[in-house]
Amino acid sequence: MRILFDQGTPVPLRQYLTEHSVTTTYEEGWSNLSNGDLLKSAEDKGYQIFVTTDRNLRYQQNLSDRQIAIVVLLSTS
Repeated sequence: MRILFDQGTPVPLRQYLTEHSVTTTYEEGWSNLSNGDLLKSAEDKGYQIFVTTDRNLRYQQNLSDRQIAIVVLLSTS
C-alpha cells in the first residue's frame, strides 16, 4: 500500500510498515498545502492511506467523497 504521513506523524513509525511504501508530505513537497488540497493531491498520486495527528481534520473537511483512508493518531509518541 502507498501510505502518506502528514507533518507531525512520527517518522520512526515508518520502520513498522516495511511491507508498504511510506512517504511524508515533506518528501512530496506538499508541506505548505492546505488539508483539502493535500488530500486531493494524495488521492491523485495514488496514495491509499493518509496518516495524521490532526484530530480536527474531520471537522475541517468534508471527507464523505474521499477515496483515501484516513488514520488519525492520538499521540505523536
